[in-house]
Amino acid sequence: MVPMSQTAQALGLSEAQAAERLTRFGPNALPQPQSVSLIRVFLRQFLSPLIYILLAAALVSLVLNDIKDAIFIGAVLLLNGTIGAVQEYSAGRAAAALRDLEEPHATVLREGVERQIDARQIVPGDIVLLEAGARVPADIELFQTEDLQCDESLLTGESAPVKKTVGEKQVTAFAGSMVTRGRARGLVTATGAETELGKIAAHLNRPSVSQPPLMIRLERFSRMIALAVGVAVAALIAVGLIRAMPFSDLFLMAIGLAVSAIPEGLPVAISVALAIGMRRMAAANVIIRKMPAIESLGSCTLIATDKTGTLTMNQLTVTDIRLPDGTCVTYRPQNDTDNVDRVLHACAEPGRERIAGLLRAAALPNEGRLVQDGNGWKGYGDTVDVALLAAARQTGIILEEATQAYPLLTRIPYEPDLKYAASFHEGKAGIRVFVKGAPETLIAMCDRMSACGTAVAIDREALIRQKEDMAARGLRILAFAEGEIASEPDGRYGARHLVDLVFLGFAGMQDPVRPEVPAAIRDCYEAGIEVIMVTGDDPGTASAIARDAGLHFAPHQVVTGQDVRDAEAEGPDAIDRLTRNARIYARVDPAQKLSIVLSLARNGHFVAVTGDGVNDAPALKHTHVGVAMGRKGADVAKESADIILTDDNFASIVAGVREGRVAYANIRKVVFMLVSTGAAEVVLFLLAFPLGLPMPLLPVQLLWLNLVTNGIQDVALAAEKAEGDELTYPPRDPKEPIFDRVMIRRLWHSTLVIGLGGFAVFWWLLQHGYEETEARNLLLLLFVLFENFQTFNSRSEHHSVFHQSLFANPLLVLGVLVAQGLHIGAMYTPGLREVLQIGPVSFADWGILLLIASTVLVVMELEKRWDGRRRTMRPATLATEQSRQIEK
Repeated sequence: MVPMSQTAQALGLSEAQAAERLTRFGPNALPQPQSVSLIRVFLRQFLSPLIYILLAAALVSLVLNDIKDAIFIGAVLLLNGTIGAVQEYSAGRAAAALRDLEEPHATVLREGVERQIDARQIVPGDIVLLEAGARVPADIELFQTEDLQCDESLLTGESAPVKKTVGEKQVTAFAGSMVTRGRARGLVTATGAETELGKIAAHLNRPSVSQPPLMIRLERFSRMIALAVGVAVAALIAVGLIRAMPFSDLFLMAIGLAVSAIPEGLPVAISVALAIGMRRMAAANVIIRKMPAIESLGSCTLIATDKTGTLTMNQLTVTDIRLPDGTCVTYRPQNDTDNVDRVLHACAEPGRERIAGLLRAAALPNEGRLVQDGNGWKGYGDTVDVALLAAARQTGIILEEATQAYPLLTRIPYEPDLKYAASFHEGKAGIRVFVKGAPETLIAMCDRMSACGTAVAIDREALIRQKEDMAARGLRILAFAEGEIASEPDGRYGARHLVDLVFLGFAGMQDPVRPEVPAAIRDCYEAGIEVIMVTGDDPGTASAIARDAGLHFAPHQVVTGQDVRDAEAEGPDAIDRLTRNARIYARVDPAQKLSIVLSLARNGHFVAVTGDGVNDAPALKHTHVGVAMGRKGADVAKESADIILTDDNFASIVAGVREGRVAYANIRKVVFMLVSTGAAEVVLFLLAFPLGLPMPLLPVQLLWLNLVTNGIQDVALAAEKAEGDELTYPPRDPKEPIFDRVMIRRLWHSTLVIGLGGFAVFWWLLQHGYEETEARNLLLLLFVLFENFQTFNSRSEHHSVFHQSLFANPLLVLGVLVAQGLHIGAMYTPGLREVLQIGPVSFADWGILLLIASTVLVVMELEKRWDGRRRTMRPATLATEQSRQIEK
């Protein structure tokens, strides 16, 4: 860029120039994702394999001029689309409400006058003025700085502020970073999408390469259902052709069989299960932006979390104080800076006095500020100064009160070359000097040190060992000293007076782990979920934070961005080998984070990525499930994620995993209930047709059975609450289908009981002189009763039906009663009973059918008991096998 003249730097752009450039370059804002209308959200609900099957069934019904069946199916499709659209649209609006409501502003120089404008009106060529506490509105080439430091953690993941000093090389303050200290002026070089922040956001324009596991499993399930229906219909047609059956009757029988096999109520039940999960998650401060994402979180096998702002509090905090005599004090991170008594642990009164003296030396030569507003305390200035002021205030040292007791005469501001800051005050016996700075620098200034309330000869080697011990724990360390000097007649005090001081001790600072994180990570491990850290910070700091957070890793499992870069150069196989073992990734740039996430997916993991910064956005979008922080997260990160934590609490992820597993378990329960009853209907048809029996149930009766009576119960089953052991078993294998071995075995048993039982009753009725219509009437009631019992069987995959309270899910009890009541009511309702070809039955017949239907409950209870014994025997068998291996 052509250097600016002094006049241009002093005047800035004119309003006419700014207007012309605004037209040419556009507003200083990132492109916002296009809002989706409710109609488009509604239409999107029909892009599902199961919906395609239902559409095919509806079309066949129309071809056969069976309007009743087509209306039934159409009602299901409409209900499913409405429920899904309302839930997804409301979630999107809730996510949009998380955006910062304040209009961004910036101070610019135009026509020689400083003025505050909407940051979106900034254009290339503007002169922008920065100060502590301001967010950098665009990419700015700096030409004047005064002790400027910027927090670029949202862009780089690096928690330490970056010093910006104008020199021979071009120095840039990047859009999205925060000024933590000093002042600056600079020339805007890029705005909007052309900034470094905008270039990172450009990664989000590519379509996501991942797909929710629920969608993957449902696609497999749909293909399985389609194949099963095709095989069954083909077998039926083959038998019909051998028997020379009229084509119209054969076609009607095939349609009836297809309607039996297709779980028409499943799309609605899945939508209800996910919608209930979304509401439960919202109550736990978690917003699900897309319905399948809640199950995705429950299915994840690995969480890749960033450090700054996710595991940590994203604020530099004093966590340790060490006095020269070895006394150590640990600070708890506190949001309440007025807190005094709860901050220090196990500290005797003399030690408390010495700590107060140390923090007084930290507060007086300090250029930071603490300001209280409606949301608590907010710090301005250098992050180190703010952290020291907060620690001092928490221990009862108020800067304003200390300044009154020790009126300020002059100060030596902190400079990188000096490595210290000092202030000179009026004291009772002379001039009091307080110094804070680098340990080695202050140790050299002192000839004594504070020990047990008195000043003793300094032991420099011991102090250096203390400092190194704190540094090994990943702490950022400052030292403090004080002294008294004679008064100078001319009032000039400076570096020549900083000798023969008393060394007061050290303060260790870090961005501390959130208090709730260790327990949350422990819960993840108990749930069989791996946790890794991906950060832009250095390996030492990352390892220290990881240990405090409770992550499991060995030293050789800490890798750097350079290791990732070397592996990428070798090819996908090399990066995949690296990610199989690594647990801590340090000094990683945004593109590498995305590469790591994709590699983890190739290694067989369903990956959940957490983050709050712009640098996290590409990985948040292209992983299986992205989890963004709602409070401190960048808008780009929130727009890229599937899930937003409104409280920025990592522990909420555990609640999300739990609810995700509950939602998936409920989906499996619904699938089992619907498919087991549908498969039983298929068995009924396949047994009746080859033996020359009439059609057991008419297509309209099957639709009534599957859509109305079963439809009410499966929706109620989708509202089942947690069984209590969701976090005690590992995640399901990502390749495992919805139908696993346990479900297939249980499906086989229940299908035989219901299908054979129904066929036996239908055959007996026909053999004993019942007309076809009357036999179908009783058979239909029997299947409604079978569904009632199967609903309760489906409440748990492993536990007995008596394990949970009957009224733990009152909606289920009500659903069963309503389903039975609707069918009985239909027997007496003119018009409807003619359509369904049913009629009233005696109480005695109802009782006999109820007794027959209860057999499925008995069989399922025996099956669960046998399965439970096998599960309890497996650990003992495994232990025996391990013992044998050890003996060998």
